[in-house]
Amino acid sequence: MGIQEEIDPIVRHHAFSDYRWLDPAAILVAEWVRMKCQFGCPHYGRAAACPPNTPSVDGCRRFFGEYQHALIFHLQNAEAETRARHAWSAQTNRSLVALERDVFLAGYPEAFALFTDACHLCEECVPRKGECREPALARPSATGMAIDVFGTARSLGYTIEVLTRPTSPANYFAFLMVD
Repeated sequence: MGIQEEIDPIVRHHAFSDYRWLDPAAILVAEWVRMKCQFGCPHYGRAAACPPNTPSVDGCRRFFGEYQHALIFHLQNAEAETRARHAWSAQTNRSLVALERDVFLAGYPEAFALFTDACHLCEECVPRKGECREPALARPSATGMAIDVFGTARSLGYTIEVLTRPTSPANYFAFLMVD
């Protein structure tokens, strides 16, 4: 039995239905993504699992280079209110960590999830990893790991556009690295 045949039932058990397998070499990593984090994201320097608490862009490239398999998950959220989006994000992120654990327990010790967005597991995040209230659950987001989510998702046939209004339904993407 191959890796996909072993892991697909675990993914479905966790109610993730819109996902695709990809070669980690197809994950686009870019400096501009880190610049967007540093200059424009309210979580930069204020969240334990966000930059600058993540590897350098080159470190991110090396991290992805250690893997042979990955999954990308497409999730949608139509919540317009910020608190509701954060609650959805926290629940989604907890589900991703539970999936990561089950894949780990299935014999894949390198399983590692990347969230769709900032962690949002706690009401208020702390700026340093050493002070994180949920260190066993916190993971960086895909963009926190310098992934060009737009380019990567589009290269796999997903539709993703820039949101022009806060009330626009959002397409989110998470990743699971597996080996």
